[in-house]
Amino acid sequence: MTAVFPGLDPASHRPHALHDQERMWPETNCYADLWIEVVAALGLPPEAMFGFTLTQDFEGDQMTFFKVPLEDLESLYGIRCTELAIFDRLEGHVAEQIRRGRLCLVEMDSFYMPDTHATGYRKEHGKTTVGINRLDVENRVMDYFHNAGFFRVEGEDFDGLFQLHLEETDPPFLPYTEFARLPNVKPSEEAIRREARRLLARHFSRRPAANPIRAFAAEFPRQVEAVAERPFGFFHKYAFNTLRQLGANFELASSHLNWLDASSFGDAAAQAARISEVAKSVQFQLARAVTRKKFDPLASALDPAAEAWDELMGALSSRIG
Repeated sequence: MTAVFPGLDPASHRPHALHDQERMWPETNCYADLWIEVVAALGLPPEAMFGFTLTQDFEGDQMTFFKVPLEDLESLYGIRCTELAIFDRLEGHVAEQIRRGRLCLVEMDSFYMPDTHATGYRKEHGKTTVGINRLDVENRVMDYFHNAGFFRVEGEDFDGLFQLHLEETDPPFLPYTEFARLPNVKPSEEAIRREARRLLARHFSRRPAANPIRAFAAEFPRQVEAVAERPFGFFHKYAFNTLRQLGANFELASSHLNWLDASSFGDAAAQAARISEVAKSVQFQLARAVTRKKFDPLASALDPAAEAWDELMGALSSRIG
């Protein structure tokens, strides 16, 4: 088998510190988590890429599902990522790119992914993005980045992910796939820090015009009443796309600001961390409200996070302008 990162082994892989279990949100979302581990595997600092978290907004039914802009990956690290056309067998396309030293990011079905045993594995079909490091079609084995870790899948699960269980006459599903050209020459940390500062100012200028947490708070009790009428499993989907995306986004923002310059951005980093803490606390309140069907306490639950957002943007305004 060829591999993009030949030295990596799922059995001995240690997640990056941004995925430490002591963090408030050890996992964020599949796309952001994947890039943390890939950038770390390159020996580069993933903390540098989270200036874009300042642009998170409330989208009416969810918080923005935050994803690292591809142009940021290129300007920070020299990683060039674009769509890979899938017109033949998926595994053939992936194998060709791995042979060229490129990492493929593929949307796959978590139903066949054992690392999701606590959520979707063999329970429900769900879309999630993985980064394929190693592929052995003959022996039906794949090593891949997913969420906060690096894993191996084989046998029947491999068949399911690559639709090898289909009959010849069954139409296959062709998933959305990206491939990343990794840099031949890695940038210096000084160059990365300089670019990260530039990107922070750019993303600060693109921040929401109005406080997105206050907008979310205005809808939150009504949304939770509707969630409470659904089967309890729906609670997890709602919480993931609202409070978890909010909290994880701003915990990464805090880590980014502290990495960039704790002396200059310490106050802003503390406010970002405060947003994350409140989101975590409110997630527990949400579970109680859904169980007891008492929603009044939620009306003001997000107020401290909304105030922290104002403080965060004010602190950054004084530093960035």
